[in-house]
Amino acid sequence: MITKSIPNMFTLGNLFLGMIAILLAVDGKYSLAAIMVIVAMLLDGLDGRMARALNAQSEFGKELDSLSDMISFGVAPAVIMYMVAFHDANSALAWTVTAIFPMCGALRLARFNVRPGVPGYFTGLPIPAAGGVLATLSLFHNNVSLLYMSIAMLLVSYLMVSSMRYPNFKKVGFPKKAIWIAPWVVIAAVVLAAKFPDQLSKLIFVPLVLYALYGMKLNIRKLSRRRGRDRERSNQEEQDDQYRHSQR
Repeated sequence: MITKSIPNMFTLGNLFLGMIAILLAVDGKYSLAAIMVIVAMLLDGLDGRMARALNAQSEFGKELDSLSDMISFGVAPAVIMYMVAFHDANSALAWTVTAIFPMCGALRLARFNVRPGVPGYFTGLPIPAAGGVLATLSLFHNNVSLLYMSIAMLLVSYLMVSSMRYPNFKKVGFPKKAIWIAPWVVIAAVVLAAKFPDQLSKLIFVPLVLYALYGMKLNIRKLSRRRGRDRERSNQEEQDDQYRHSQR
């Protein structure tokens, strides 16, 4: 019974860190708030692997994971961004842009739960990655204008509900014997986060953005190939028409 509950404990840890991130943002500790979202991402990545390693997968765990993700990667990053970049902006703009992100996150989670994706890929940017991008992006508020912050937030929101494909690394598991290492990994991450919150958050921003852009690159390549096939088909039909006319 205890073994079956271990993955859910990691999921609840994810939720706990999401709430802590919100409280830290309200207190003005933005770097620590962002790093709490990052550590929550680590827990979110571990709970599913733990469940598969322990053969403890369940519908309850799946729903709990989605609810936790909504808080940690939907609400918390939006609050951080609002407190950092939008609290002095026009209220209508700030409230609208801030609200759109968790709304798109909720749609992304609902679609993930009811619609099977392509094996090995996510459809749309996963909400943990989107939340991580937003939380770490907030730390650059002194160097990025409000307009670009708003555009970036809306773009990430769109990527979550888009049909773009992103590689799914959650299926990469680890042996059951290595489960005892997971808590120490989390503890080490928390210690590093507490010691270097600003530097670590900004460092993690880079791979998260590259992951978000990777899906856009795949989609552009896919569209280019489709247009190429359509162009070839159109040219072939035109040649066939010309041949038929020449035979008359």
